[in-house]
Amino acid sequence: MSAIVRTDAKNPHFIALVQLLDDELAQRDGQLHSFYHQFNQLDQIQLAVVAYNEGVPVGCGALKRFDGQTMEIKRMFVLPEERGKGIATRILAELENWARELDCAKCVLETGKNQPEAIQLYLKCRYKPIPNYGQYVGIENSICFEKKLI
Repeated sequence: MSAIVRTDAKNPHFIALVQLLDDELAQRDGQLHSFYHQFNQLDQIQLAVVAYNEGVPVGCGALKRFDGQTMEIKRMFVLPEERGKGIATRILAELENWARELDCAKCVLETGKNQPEAIQLYLKCRYKPIPNYGQYVGIENSICFEKKLI
């Protein structure tokens, strides 16, 4: 991978990657997809990153303010043919660094039980399972995590 670029949710490469993410999640989550989709609208996201390999966008992620000291990791995705190369780990690290620069003490995130690769990534990157928060309380398919940044 050649670069990770900080951008915003209006970036056309970010938008295209998120569409692929949504297509994949619709297949994995089935009827639950519409529930999750309402919490992942791009107009609620300002900070995004896009990973490039030789100028081609191959992955993305985003930050959304959760509270005064916390950012929520959103819209993590790597093209299927690019997985297993450490791209998601680098995207996540860049998002964490950006959150630190914004004086955040921790990051939180939600993923689904139908995304075992994501669960493995977050555990490998030292995220700890926490009780489901906010809109995910009582949703059996959801798994929430946090990582202290300081």
